[in-house]
Amino acid sequence: MSRLTRQIHRWLSIAFVAGVVNYMALMTKGQPPYWVGLFALVPLILLAVTGLYLFVLPYALKWRGRTKA
Repeated sequence: MSRLTRQIHRWLSIAFVAGVVNYMALMTKGQPPYWVGLFALVPLILLAVTGLYLFVLPYALKWRGRTKA
């Protein structure tokens, strides 16, 4: 599960960077529609969720008394 979460987190970071670059490119042509910002916002929210999971994972294993696999 942890390995899959790490892979998803990596791909989400690529999607987030692509969304931000896309938004910045569209801003040079004027104010883009609000929904264009969602292309960067949605991966950012998912990045936060997966990042928090990966951050808490070692502590959760420690609390359960397990060692890192």
